[in-house]
Amino acid sequence: MNRKDVAKRFPVKVELHVHLDGAVRTQTILDIGQKRGIKLPASTVDGLNKEIVISYGASLDTLLASFHIFAPVFAGDRDAVYTMAYEFCEDCARQGIVYAEVRYSPHLLANTFDKPAYARESGSFSPRDVVCTVNEALEKGSRDFNITVKSILACIRSSSEWSKEVASLCKEFRNSGVVGIDIAMSEFLSDQHPDECPHRQAFLTAKNDGIHRTTHAGEVGEPANVYEALDDYYAERIGHGYRSILDAKLYERIKREGIHFETCPISSLKTAGASSRTDHPILRFATDGANFSINTDDPTVLGNDLTDDYLMALEFGLTEKQIQTSIFNAAWSSFASDKEKQEIIKKLVEVYGEN
Repeated sequence: MNRKDVAKRFPVKVELHVHLDGAVRTQTILDIGQKRGIKLPASTVDGLNKEIVISYGASLDTLLASFHIFAPVFAGDRDAVYTMAYEFCEDCARQGIVYAEVRYSPHLLANTFDKPAYARESGSFSPRDVVCTVNEALEKGSRDFNITVKSILACIRSSSEWSKEVASLCKEFRNSGVVGIDIAMSEFLSDQHPDECPHRQAFLTAKNDGIHRTTHAGEVGEPANVYEALDDYYAERIGHGYRSILDAKLYERIKREGIHFETCPISSLKTAGASSRTDHPILRFATDGANFSINTDDPTVLGNDLTDDYLMALEFGLTEKQIQTSIFNAAWSSFASDKEKQEIIKKLVEVYGEN
């Protein structure tokens, strides 16, 4: 089956794990870079893609390093962040995605720090301003392209000083499109007691405030990272989670509790989350009836879209029915309201029938 066939077989999609700053159009990076006078290593789409799209068998660190090439183009700039979020909605609609949850770190896109993470210089574009801007763009984009796009605010593991504010922003904007909290970047276990760890405190606050929780865990780290996600971060969904199968007790618990795996086939092979297409954890999830979905992760850096990931899943050995099930799983495991979930499911049933 080729890309065209896959697109026809799965015309309606749901996506739960995709990073906003990892889904910006390459042409948009070039356009904004030129407008802002920011020099990039190439001046064409093909040329820049050669610099930022990683190869199979690379690593998570390689993927993260690519962001330092292009993220300064839009970080700290309100118009650029708005454009990125608005175009994300259009790109989803073109792929047949009817509902998406896009995640990002407000702090990485802000510039109100002495040494901004990505922005070239300090300024007045705060994390709260970033959230307001993204919410505005996603609301208009959802309306203009007849889809629904919500957002998830991400804590950054190496910057625990931001996490309290992330939880606060989740609460403040819960009725304006923000549906959950996440923690991302390189995996490592906290060496602090749960009562003293800012990340864990932020997730406890989110839980008490009724904010949904997802965490990056078990992508390249050990099963211990997944235990931490469940026990200390109260995770309802796990971003990636492939290493869960290395611990039988953990894996059985996840299946029993219906914890959702946000899997990303192409990303897993490019970041060393998995080493083989023939014995991939996603095939195990599908065969065992685990709750999982299929997602893109970072299209800008991976050179993919959701159709590509469905095609890769078929290469792993998944059946068309299992991919259909993953789409329904995504709808049911989304952080949408009950009413919104019913509307999404209705659209899926119209195309695929009852699952």
